[in-house]
Formats: sequence, C-alpha cells, structure tokens
Amino acid sequence: MFLCVIWAVFLIEQQSRHGFAKWGVLPRDPKGLPGIVTSVFIHGGLDHIVSNSWPLMVLGMLLFFFYKKIAKQAFIWIWLISGLWLWIGGRNNPDYPVYHIGASTLIYGLATFLFFSGIFRRHLSLMVVSALVVFLYGSIMWGIFPLKTEISWEGHLFGSLAGLLVAFNYRKEGPQRKIYAWENEEDDTDILPEEEQHQPLPEDDASKDIKINYIYKKDPFKGGI
Repeated sequence: MFLCVIWAVFLIEQQSRHGFAKWGVLPRDPKGLPGIVTSVFIHGGLDHIVSNSWPLMVLGMLLFFFYKKIAKQAFIWIWLISGLWLWIGGRNNPDYPVYHIGASTLIYGLATFLFFSGIFRRHLSLMVVSALVVFLYGSIMWGIFPLKTEISWEGHLFGSLAGLLVAFNYRKEGPQRKIYAWENEEDDTDILPEEEQHQPLPEDDASKDIKINYIYKKDPFKGGI
C-alpha cells in the first residue's frame, strides 16, 4: 500500500504541469519542514522510483514479517527521525534551494535496522536476516559518502543512523532469542541469599574444644610399650 501511494504520487506528478520537488526536504528552511513527511513520496524520474521500489518492498516485507510487534513503530520512527535530521544537517545553497527527495532515506534506515537488530538480539534467525541484508544491499552503504554530489548522500547517512538508533532502542522488544538453562548456571554461593551465604556458625559449636585421644598398645615383638 505504501508503494502504491508512492507510485500514485509519481503518476499524478507526471500528468501535472508542476513538479512536486517543492514537497521535498529543504534544509534549515521553515518551508521545508513538511518535507520531513512528504519527501519520501517524491521522485525525480522513472529510474529513481524503480530503483527505490524494489529495495523498499523487500526490506519492508522482511521488517513486517520478522518484527511484527514493532514493525509499524520502527518504520514510522525511521521515517521521521531521518527526515528531521536531514532537515537539520542536509546540504543547501544560499543561491538556490536544494530539495532532498526520494524514499532512499527509508531504504537505508530499514537496511541498518534489520542488520543491527539481529546483532543486538544475538538471535540466530534474525542474524541470518542480517546476513541476507548485507548480501543483497551491502553495497548501497557506499551511498552514505559524498561520492556523487547529485545524490542526497546526507539522506542516506541520516537514514542509516536513524535505523541504527531505532534498532538499539527496540533491541529488548519484539522477537528475542531463547535463553537456555545452562546460560543461567551460577555457583551455589551466588544462588543462596546473602544472609545465608555469610551465616556464622552457632556460638556453641564454634566454642567447643577438640579432644584427641591417644591409645597405646604393646608391641608383641619388643618389650615395653
């Protein structure tokens, strides 16, 4: 449904006489604040939206399949945090406005969330998902560096950081690995209550004298004792 909305907006823009780039994030300008929410729906062309659609669909399916309980919250927080950080720290130009558009902030956020969530939880199945994300989309991490000025590498960077932050925040919610009995084994002294660990001997027992009795017998082969 989310992808349908993105494509609907794109098709409407193609039929419109006016571009929708003004609904992107315009850093540090009050006019660009709505873009924190709307920028993910705006794309610069067919190649742009197609290249974002497949990763968004795959990563979104992984998120909602393996993290059902927290999927919606994680998705929304990644969306808003990455957009806000982009508005604060994104590139702009005093001579002409620089609008940041596209759903790539979400893609990078979802990728890092899925990767680090498995690592933080030390959950075998989720770590397999982490490895799968690296295998499929590990190369996109080059996009967080300013290698191509025409690409919003800031959006990629802030999306990745937002995914990491949300993964850390929700690390104790959602699916958790099983804790086996042997992992909780401790010394007996650690299991006993503190007052029992250091309980002194009764005073009567501690004060008793120890008596040693020696028994002497005659040696049958020698005289005397």
